[in-house]
Amino acid sequence: MVNQVVENNDYEMVPGTVHLIDINGNLDVQKNGDIILQPQPTNNPNDPLTWSKSKRLIQFSLVWIWGLFVAVAINWVGPVFGVWEKDLKTTIGDLSNAVAVGFLFLGVGVLLVQPTTLKLGKRFIYIAGSIFTIISLAVGSQATEVGSIFAFKALVGLGASPCDSVVELSATDLFFQHERSTAISSLILALYAGSFVGPIIAGYITDSIGWKWCFYVQIIIYSTFLIIQIFFQQETTFRRSLSDETLEEEILQQIKSTEINNEKQIISEPLAKEIVDEESGSSSIESYKKKTYFQKMNIIHTDQNDSRSWLCIFYRPFFVLYYPAFIFGGIVYGSQMMWLSLTSTTQTLIYGAEPYNFSANGIGLTNLGCLVGSILGTFYGGKFVDWLSIRLAKKNNGILEPEYRLWAMIIPTILNAGGLLAYYLPCANKASWAFSVVLGQGALGFAMSSSGSICITYAIDSYPKVASEGIVLMLFIRNMMGMGFSYAISPWINRNGLVVVTWLMFMLSIIINGSFIVMLVFGKRFRRWTAAHYEKVSEPRYGEFFKR
Repeated sequence: MVNQVVENNDYEMVPGTVHLIDINGNLDVQKNGDIILQPQPTNNPNDPLTWSKSKRLIQFSLVWIWGLFVAVAINWVGPVFGVWEKDLKTTIGDLSNAVAVGFLFLGVGVLLVQPTTLKLGKRFIYIAGSIFTIISLAVGSQATEVGSIFAFKALVGLGASPCDSVVELSATDLFFQHERSTAISSLILALYAGSFVGPIIAGYITDSIGWKWCFYVQIIIYSTFLIIQIFFQQETTFRRSLSDETLEEEILQQIKSTEINNEKQIISEPLAKEIVDEESGSSSIESYKKKTYFQKMNIIHTDQNDSRSWLCIFYRPFFVLYYPAFIFGGIVYGSQMMWLSLTSTTQTLIYGAEPYNFSANGIGLTNLGCLVGSILGTFYGGKFVDWLSIRLAKKNNGILEPEYRLWAMIIPTILNAGGLLAYYLPCANKASWAFSVVLGQGALGFAMSSSGSICITYAIDSYPKVASEGIVLMLFIRNMMGMGFSYAISPWINRNGLVVVTWLMFMLSIIINGSFIVMLVFGKRFRRWTAAHYEKVSEPRYGEFFKR
């Protein structure tokens, strides 16, 4: 069981199980207070983990804002469905299919973007994503029929695809493991905030100056941000020689040395410290040249790139299909796209019809419920989960199990199911819109933002050496689920009605989100069973069928 206290001398090295807390305060490793820094920062000034906190936050803010913008670009269209239905002479079903195309190209883009990122750098991908997004908006602004909306959604899906894998990797570049939930939940807030703020603004613009200006305003804002990216956003990729397992072995050796012979440890500790200092001196900060501003602003960075072939990196995510943590994370996170697709494709049907008859602006404003809920969910899935995992690690002799984060899934599971019922059932009974918007969308927003962060962080913590491949797999699963649901939702509602669909989705949410109990009970066992395969797959050259 995950809450079992582990003695250090009984400690078993299982993927994802790490020493996070120095209980006795005598470990010779880099720490923040009693928290062991995972991964350990180096002496290289180009290592993002050695940057000042303000610099790391500035770079993270640029990633956060970029994620917010592309989330707006791909998810703002819900309130204008009614207007497009008339102006473009199309149907809600066709527009829902266009949304599905966006998810399809998000999923395909994730597979293409990841190897390109590892070969050419994250800075290149973010800038290219901005350019693609601007081009897609230019195409959409000239739409005279629904085919242009399909083209817009396909292009913006490709442009926004780094928000579904690269931004999470940027978080792991800039923050330590004990800060990871906070960082990833913050990024998920950016994605959901964009998904909810976009429709609010789009509804207002459409009612005021016309739907084409929804495209024009974004083009102006994103072009300005592109200039900021070119001159200020830095590359954060950094390859470390010390693996998590090597650090764990060093920690265990120090602990065992202390337990076996305290006197011997007293003699050897200064020597060990001296050796560390000498090594640090031989590879001190003077040995590494700090990059100049112009070197930092190169569009393409290959000095820290992956030496494997592009094709090898492309297909490696499918090797981690064997790991339950990634499948669990992908399905739970993917189910959140189902609820997001539900709200975006049905809000015009619900709030634009009797008895509400909201305008495009009014329909857009209903997203405030999800927005407020997602903000609250971010604090829960981030700061609270980090605090909870640290607290449980302290009770477990300083050892952190990834499953500790899953205890926090209890509340999102309940709110997700309740939110789905509250979203439509009051409307079906012609109750006040406030029940649907405040209770339904508020609970859904909280559950979506918190559960995504919890599951992604859990999976990354479980298999850190294949985190890149795992993120791609999880986000590919997520986007394929979003695509399938977006294609199916309109015919499903037409055939069974929204009341039946609501109850079926309620049951699905309990089954999918409730699967955290399986991982909570058997997660460590799964990690132990997959340890040998993990060791093979985590070797950089594993699966190198095609040479460069």
